[in-house]
Amino acid sequence: MSNDNLHIAVIGSGGSAMAAALKSAERGARVTLIERGTLGGTCVNIGCVPSKIMIRAAHVAHLRRTSPFDEGIGAVEPSIDRPRLLSQQQARVDELRLAKYEGILEDNPAITVLQGEARFTDSNTLTVTGADGTESEVCFDKAFIGTGARPAIPPVPGLSDTPYWTSTTALASDTIPDRLTVIGASVVAVELAQAFARLGSEVTILARSRLFSREDPAVGEAIETAFQAEGIKVLNNTQASQISYTNEEFVLATNAGELRADRLLVAVGRTPNTDRLNLEAIGVEAARGAILVDNGMRTTVPDIYAAGDCTDQPQFVYVAAAGGSRAAVNMTGGDARLDLSAMPEVVFTDPQIATVGLSEADAEVRGFVTDSRTLTLDNVPRALVNFDTGGFIKLVAERESGRLLGVQSVAGEAGELIQTAVMALRARMTVNEIADELFPYLTMVEGLKLCAQTFTKDVKQLSCCAG
Repeated sequence: MSNDNLHIAVIGSGGSAMAAALKSAERGARVTLIERGTLGGTCVNIGCVPSKIMIRAAHVAHLRRTSPFDEGIGAVEPSIDRPRLLSQQQARVDELRLAKYEGILEDNPAITVLQGEARFTDSNTLTVTGADGTESEVCFDKAFIGTGARPAIPPVPGLSDTPYWTSTTALASDTIPDRLTVIGASVVAVELAQAFARLGSEVTILARSRLFSREDPAVGEAIETAFQAEGIKVLNNTQASQISYTNEEFVLATNAGELRADRLLVAVGRTPNTDRLNLEAIGVEAARGAILVDNGMRTTVPDIYAAGDCTDQPQFVYVAAAGGSRAAVNMTGGDARLDLSAMPEVVFTDPQIATVGLSEADAEVRGFVTDSRTLTLDNVPRALVNFDTGGFIKLVAERESGRLLGVQSVAGEAGELIQTAVMALRARMTVNEIADELFPYLTMVEGLKLCAQTFTKDVKQLSCCAG
């Protein structure tokens, strides 16, 4: 079959689905895109975009209240108008959704948008139920599933009877609570915890074990230190056993004692949106709801592909989009694979967390004999002139060859420096080669060079920008 006659059904309209639809159309296929809710998916509507706007606003509020330069620049307590901040946030969300999703789909004659909820009737047919209950059939040659995920809710007794927040409702709130308790200790939980604290909430975090328990222990320790300095309370090894809501107050029974709060944010992970697709009936295999895919985004059923947060892939929008575009290539007769061996991860706390490749523990589990170095930021000129030296850069290398295996960083601009580490990993560079590269002076990314130099010398004995 030529691609001119190929009909591809795309379920969803977020990062993976849009990439799959656009690439499929580009390669000559006819596409029917099915969306049950708002076009654009999680990232632009209720995830990355609104959260980063709120985090940035909170960062500005924090700097007005306190900075390393308060002796020379007068600090003031900022006045927070959350309704106006929310209005600004939503206006930018609407603008980006129109520019990057709605407008693009309207202008593409090869893509038909169908509003409704899809479920598989068989491996070549979808039934789509509209908002008014009417049903229609979509027959396809190949299908792509990009239905994303939703906040996971833990089975804590009493929780379901309370007006708890998820990340979605927290980001849409027009008020800043006086007291906020956060259940969760990973990306969404800590990002929003710090944002609300900087906008005026008294914040307590309940971590089942510790902050970022899957990362190098130094990562969680550095963030906890930064949070303590801002008055954010972190309760490690703490879980709620009962939650109630009376007189507009949350009461949590925990192993650390009773906690009370005006609002409760539950951010313990995300659940794939696959439960209403009828996947079992056509044989698409999943694990805990996450669709199993290979590196070509193929499911266990021929001609059915998937990518993004509804699969067993890492939950990042850039991974979703990359998976969607590769699925489209494969659905239209090509051969594309998604290589996640050098996948950067960034957490937008302050300081930021950024990692790529293997941690020391992960590398040793995989059989590598490692050598690693950790450079504290008081050795990085950019951090010194910023008067902001909390954090570190860590390089993990293979001992015998010196080849870079991974990088972990906690720094003010860690998210900006990590892509250089990605390119070094892709190029299979050694730490000696990184140490010998030219890096611009007074940048945070120069810290990678300095850390690489510590494998062979004491950087404290070098002049400012010694090569």
